[in-house]
Amino acid sequence: MTPYVADPVYLNGQFLPLAAAGISPLDRGFLYGDGVYEVIPVYSRRAFRIDEHLKRLQATLDGIKLANPLPVDAWKEVVFKLIASAPWDDQSIYLQVTRGADDKRDHAFPPATVTPTAFAFASPLVTTPAEVRARGVAAITVPDLRWSRCDLKVISLLANVLARQQAVEQGCAEALLLRDGWLKEGAASNIFVVRDGVLLAPPKTQLMLPGITYDVILELAAQHGQALEVREISETELRAADEVWMTSSTKEILAITTLDGQPVGHGKNAGRPGPVGEQMWQWYQDFKNTVMRKG
Repeated sequence: MTPYVADPVYLNGQFLPLAAAGISPLDRGFLYGDGVYEVIPVYSRRAFRIDEHLKRLQATLDGIKLANPLPVDAWKEVVFKLIASAPWDDQSIYLQVTRGADDKRDHAFPPATVTPTAFAFASPLVTTPAEVRARGVAAITVPDLRWSRCDLKVISLLANVLARQQAVEQGCAEALLLRDGWLKEGAASNIFVVRDGVLLAPPKTQLMLPGITYDVILELAAQHGQALEVREISETELRAADEVWMTSSTKEILAITTLDGQPVGHGKNAGRPGPVGEQMWQWYQDFKNTVMRKG
């Protein structure tokens, strides 16, 4: 066990200490990044929208033609045991499936007799500190150099890693990915924009990973009458925005207050979290306390 991974972990039908978990160096996840993953947030030891997360896992497995090693009920048993065994009330459950380990390195799929590798573990769910949320964070924009199936939650994340590292090296929290002049998402988050009181969200396409938190934001906007448009957002609109947010299960709603070294917003609110984001954050907290934590 480490401060970030609880014992036991799950590996191929067994629950065992992290230090005892071993995977073949010929595993295709190691050799090719040939696999998928899913992350399920847990609040007060209740897995949030586990059915939706497992449905997304299945969709990604289908997208790369990899058989699911466990039925839904078995995955739920794994998740629930990890939650119960971990020391934290709020957690993040990581699931990963790879195409398994053949006896050689070959780009083509291995024989059907090769068993997929299934791995899962629990980590603490750590959200943004209040002082960081109060001032917002800095971000940069980078060209989106990823492949064209960004809707699949695959483990081959090198392009995202490089984009995020570029942001870190510039003292920023996130890199916003632009493709052909259009905003897609962040390296590790979804991105929302506010212009003239209207919340703008990039649409779900093959060029964006459909986040569960993204769905919650859209639901809360509709529930509370927040003006919303789901459509493509141009780079020009992004740079002229009144507010820009990054969202994820750990970031929740976090204002981006500086973009490429320039303050986001206009007038007295320039470079500061904006009112629409602050309202959405409160709606999100209310939803977390009344729904996410209640099961």
